[in-house]
Amino acid sequence: MKKFNTRSFVAIGMLSSLSFVLMLIKFPIPPFPAYLTVDFSDIPALIAALMFGPLAAIIVELIKNILDYLMIGSEAGIPIGNFSNFLAGTMFVLPTYYVFKKLKIKWGLAVSLIVGSIFMAVFMSVLNYVAILPAYIILLGWDPMSTSDLRQLVVAAILPFNIIKGLIVTLIFLLVYSRMRNWIDKQVVYRNI
Repeated sequence: MKKFNTRSFVAIGMLSSLSFVLMLIKFPIPPFPAYLTVDFSDIPALIAALMFGPLAAIIVELIKNILDYLMIGSEAGIPIGNFSNFLAGTMFVLPTYYVFKKLKIKWGLAVSLIVGSIFMAVFMSVLNYVAILPAYIILLGWDPMSTSDLRQLVVAAILPFNIIKGLIVTLIFLLVYSRMRNWIDKQVVYRNI
């Protein structure tokens, strides 16, 4: 594992701040429940992963969610949503990073982002069914749901929403990366000197 220098810490801090700001700009996708929103806060974490490695991406995801919890707060003071966002972002960025590093083909980044989207969608569906939604029900007093209703919510809303969200973020990141590729590559070269 490579060590971070001062320049790396400054860049990670800036990417974390940008990620927090992007987290504030969110929108729902109409057929899904309003609490499921799309934001582009994973894009700075993807940039951090490409420039500094997977640990940097995790740090960006963590700082973004800590800042959001401290500045915006959460429902009833319980950071379930922030924890869920941290896990979703991490489960999107890490598979993307590792698949991208293994693939040496022209469309490697696009393929790795799609793999990351699918991994995140499946992982978060399971986690929502097993832990996150039950935590909301217990800790925040949501109306109790039967196991079949919970499963239906996950299959009909959470899984397709996360796939669509992943694909939207993938498309936007590919557009951003096409403009920033040379700069990102220079930062990676500078870090390896």
